[in-house]
Amino acid sequence: MLRHANSRARGHRQRGVFGVLIATLLVLASVSGCGLLGGSDKSAEGGTGAVEQPKVKVSIMPTIDLAPFHLAVQNGYFKQEGLDLEVVNAPSGQASLSKLIGGEVDIAYGSYTPFFIAKSKGAADIKFVADASSAAPKSTMIVAMPNSQVKSVADMAGKKVAITEQNTICDTLTKSVMKTNGVDFSKVQWVSLKFPDMAAALQRGDVDAAFMTEPFITSAAKTVGAVPVFDTATGPTQDFPTAGYGALGKFTDQNPKTVAAFQRALKKATAESADRSKIEPLMVQFAKVDKDTAALTTLLTFQSALDPRRLQRVPDLLLEFGTINQKIDVGPMIAQQSAT
Repeated sequence: MLRHANSRARGHRQRGVFGVLIATLLVLASVSGCGLLGGSDKSAEGGTGAVEQPKVKVSIMPTIDLAPFHLAVQNGYFKQEGLDLEVVNAPSGQASLSKLIGGEVDIAYGSYTPFFIAKSKGAADIKFVADASSAAPKSTMIVAMPNSQVKSVADMAGKKVAITEQNTICDTLTKSVMKTNGVDFSKVQWVSLKFPDMAAALQRGDVDAAFMTEPFITSAAKTVGAVPVFDTATGPTQDFPTAGYGALGKFTDQNPKTVAAFQRALKKATAESADRSKIEPLMVQFAKVDKDTAALTTLLTFQSALDPRRLQRVPDLLLEFGTINQKIDVGPMIAQQSAT
């Protein structure tokens, strides 16, 4: 009987030691990143754990809106979050969206207009990952040569106006100002050009006016003598959301930690973008302007967090112009935002 009791006591002690051993191994595994069933966890580590997809393709354009993005890349903020970005260049917001829908990229930067048009047509399940910018005073303008027939918004009807592409923020903002001033925007001849090519087109007389964002407004004034005609961020379009980052719903649903990591990196860089000295060198490097032009450029308002009430202004304006034929609720289109 005593032997039986001793045997049970030894059994309890052995099970206790075994339990402690297992618990210790589990703690060590969680700290070291090694799995108990063999092999190490090779997943890239983000701020709140491993991201689902470390390699992320992002399509971008040569605009100043992307200064925080380039700052995040330059300072290694995406890498710190466990992301390895591959940058793909696109000539316009529509082209960037096409790359997203076609599966060439995971996240696409572009003006908001093409995203909402695609949503209205059922072309894609768009989810907005992060904001990028809104139009600050004199940061988005119609410009022309001093000898152009376009001297004011009243002269725009029937003229050739350069934009990156139709149904983007370029013609949307322009139409809004024209409508506010009682000018028929349906008679405008829109000419698709890349922002860097617009100044030369103005100088040659290929177009009568051009919609430009900074730093191209300042650059065109310096290189060809272009002058501002009117600000497109006034009245109903004051502080208007201009551009952001979109993805497909399948990507955001399957990669919530990856999306959150992307958001955190952008948020950190956007906060630092308030320091102009960090932005101007990036304009020289990526927007291909000289230092003097960068110093004179009027900056847009950089943002990263998405506000559904603010963003709702975009599809509402598109519906007003008949660019889309149904009301769109922005709320369900916004991917979950990182809490940190």
